[in-house]
Amino acid sequence: MPVVVYDANVLYPSTLRDVLIRVGIAQLVRAKWTERILEEVFGSLRANRPDLDTARLDRTRRLMNGAIRDVTVAGYEHLIDQLDLPDPGDRHVLAAALHAGAQVIVTRNLRDFPADRLTAWGVEAQHPDDFLTELHQDHPDTLSGIVAAIARAWGDDAKPDDVLDRLAVDAPCAAALARRTVEGRRSSPLRPPPAARRR
Repeated sequence: MPVVVYDANVLYPSTLRDVLIRVGIAQLVRAKWTERILEEVFGSLRANRPDLDTARLDRTRRLMNGAIRDVTVAGYEHLIDQLDLPDPGDRHVLAAALHAGAQVIVTRNLRDFPADRLTAWGVEAQHPDDFLTELHQDHPDTLSGIVAAIARAWGDDAKPDDVLDRLAVDAPCAAALARRTVEGRRSSPLRPPPAARRR
């Protein structure tokens, strides 16, 4: 099971965040982040979305840390100054990945994690769309099930298509693939059980 560090920018959008967390809960990957990464996420949400209730944001953060076993990486700070990236502010993400033994950093800022730098460390940066597309190809039923579970959690007659519409903003290819799987299930006729077919 690959170890994957989620950068702050992929945990900021709520639907993408929910999908990525559930991917970790489903043990498709060993998901990781740090308290510093979460501070970036929730600091930005507080600054950009003053309409969001602070208590609910704090609760979301607690639930995230409690949802996946051993999700928080600590003790990586000594590696930060040894690393060289285009944006020094991203070194803590790579340091956490190295300390956790991660193979992948999921981030929207691929330019800040150039392949020629990361390859030497055995780490790859992936856009969330590419990451989820690969997961869907390997685990189509699980990822489609995650989308359905999110729709049920939303309530108010939400459908998987509603979740996929939101996911498509950040991961259009993965959302399109998942939509085909969901539509395929709808169009597949139910086969009668073996006992009924023998009659």
